[in-house]
Amino acid sequence: MRNLKRALSLTLASVMLLGMMVIGTSAAGYPDVDDSHNVEAIEVLQAVGAMSGSNSGNFNPDAKVSRVEMAIVMANLMKLDVNYFAGQNNFSDVPAWASAYVEACAANGIISGVGDGRFGTGNVTATQAALMMLKALGYFQYTEDFNNDWARATAQQAAQIRLFEGLDVANNTQLTRNQVAQLALNAL
Repeated sequence: MRNLKRALSLTLASVMLLGMMVIGTSAAGYPDVDDSHNVEAIEVLQAVGAMSGSNSGNFNPDAKVSRVEMAIVMANLMKLDVNYFAGQNNFSDVPAWASAYVEACAANGIISGVGDGRFGTGNVTATQAALMMLKALGYFQYTEDFNNDWARATAQQAAQIRLFEGLDVANNTQLTRNQVAQLALNAL
């Protein structure tokens, strides 16, 4: 049932994405986003409500994305019911304002912590973000799926489905908002 819900959510997001591609560039732009950024990806993620700019009106495309922020993107992308998880916080290092997003992703098998009751709030790496996207797509539902090396299995599967297309990143690269937008668009 969980995989069906994920598939339907991603299908709906894909249909919305295709509709926007036909319409063109009707999504609002940001003054700090230029042609060197993944403009289409940023605009699509904004349009589907998965990512947005700051209160100052900028997108901050070159800012690094934390694991907590990546969980928020995933929760928004998958349209998870974060209100259900309001007030829950099973990770000692997740701030209260983000806990419902992290808990929603954890409950849906998209993310996990780093151990000792911690989520790990550092910047998300390309491999970590790819694993979140792949889990949302239905890959790696069981520990055995990794063959004892989650990073290698993730990199291989991401390469096979061209998840990193248009991105020049290594496995341990800390991703920027611009790169996360492109990764999410590739997943869609």
